[in-house]
Amino acid sequence: MLHIFKLILCPTYIYMYQKFQATQIFTGTELLEDQLVLITQKDGTIEAMVGIEDAGDDVQNFEGILTPGFINAHCHLELSHMKGMIPAHTGLQEFVKQIVALRQVEPDAIQEAIILAEAEMMANGIVAVGDISNTLDTLTQKAKHNLAYYSFVELYDLDPTRAAEKILAGLEIQKQFQENCVRASLVPHAPYSVTNELWQLLSVHFGIHTISVHNQETPDENDFFKTKTGSFLGMYERTKVNLDFFEATGLSSLQSVLPIFKKAHHGILVHNSFTSAEDIQAVHAAMDNAFWCLCPNANQYIEQTMPPVELLRSEKARLVIGTDSYASNWSLNILDELKTIQQYHPQIPLAEMLGWATINGAEALQMDKHLGSFEKGKQPGVVLIKGVTAVNDLKNASSQRIL
Repeated sequence: MLHIFKLILCPTYIYMYQKFQATQIFTGTELLEDQLVLITQKDGTIEAMVGIEDAGDDVQNFEGILTPGFINAHCHLELSHMKGMIPAHTGLQEFVKQIVALRQVEPDAIQEAIILAEAEMMANGIVAVGDISNTLDTLTQKAKHNLAYYSFVELYDLDPTRAAEKILAGLEIQKQFQENCVRASLVPHAPYSVTNELWQLLSVHFGIHTISVHNQETPDENDFFKTKTGSFLGMYERTKVNLDFFEATGLSSLQSVLPIFKKAHHGILVHNSFTSAEDIQAVHAAMDNAFWCLCPNANQYIEQTMPPVELLRSEKARLVIGTDSYASNWSLNILDELKTIQQYHPQIPLAEMLGWATINGAEALQMDKHLGSFEKGKQPGVVLIKGVTAVNDLKNASSQRIL
C-alpha cells in the first residue's frame, strides 16, 4: 500500500524539487486518481507522494497517466539492423534460418542501427533492458549507460564435445561487459539448442545471476523432447547436426531442462506460447524467483500466436514484458506490447499490466532497488502515457519519458 505523507519544503530549497500531477499516477503497484503530486529531486530520485494541498507551487500538470519507467525484459539489440528484413509470419524455423544469414553485415551498419534502436526505447519510456547478446556488438553503446542493461550472454551448440569451448568464449564476452560496468550472465538459448553437457557447464556459472531462456515457442519443441519427432528433426538434418546423442525424455521441453534451470537465482522464461498448466506448476514448485516474459508482438510477427496470458494469470505467474528484436517486431515499445495484450484480453486491469511492465520487470532483472516503482530513494524514471480513454483503453495511447 502506498504511504502518502506530507513533505515540508523549506522555501530556500524548493528549487531542488520537481513536482508532477496527472489524471492518474501508477506507483508500480497501484493506479491512483488525481489530487496527488509526485515529487522528485532534480536528478529524478523519488522524494514523496503528497496531496495537492501540501505540494506548494510550481506543480507541472499532465493529462494522462504517470508511471515509473518501463522495463524491457527481453530484447536482442544486436539484431536491430534486421528491421523489416525478415517477412512476418514465416514460422520459427524459417525465421531462425534467416537470422543466421543476415548477421554478416558491415559493423558500421550494426552500430548505427543499435544507436537508433536504443534511442527509440528511451523515447518511449524504457529505462532498463534484459538484452540477449551473442556478440560484443552492443558493448560500445551499453558502456554509455543511457539505459540500465542486463546482458544475457547467450550460448548454444548441439555438439556435446564443444561445450567447454563455448563456455570459455561466453566467459570472455561476459568479462568485457562487466569491465564496462554492464551486468552480464551466461545463459542458454533454448532447450532444443543446448546439449546436456553445455547445460551442466552453464549451471556452474548461474550463481546470483538472472538467467533467461527462450521457452516453448512452437508445439514442435515439445514434440522433439517428448518423442523425438516433428519438424525439428528436419531442421537439424538440414544443418547437418547429428542427433544420435539425444534421447527423448517423455516430458515437455521445459520440464526436461527444469532440473538444471531451477538452479538459477532468478529465471526468465521467454515467449511461453505453448506452455501448459503442468509446466507452470512444475516451475513454481521448483523455483522461488521465476518470471514469465510475454512478447506478444513477436509471437504475432513470427508464428501468429499469442502466449497463454489467462493461463499464466490463473496460475499466479509473475509476468514481465519484452519487445524481442527489430528482426521480429514492428517497434521496440513496451506500450505497443500492452496494447496487443489488451486487444486480446480487454478484461485485464490496466494497473496489473503496468505492474508487469515496471516493478515485475525490475525484480526479474534484480534492479528493483532503484527502478520499477515510485518509492522514496529510487530513480525509476517518470513516463507519461497520453491518450488513454476513461475506461483505460490503450488503443490510441502513446508514451514518452518526461524525467
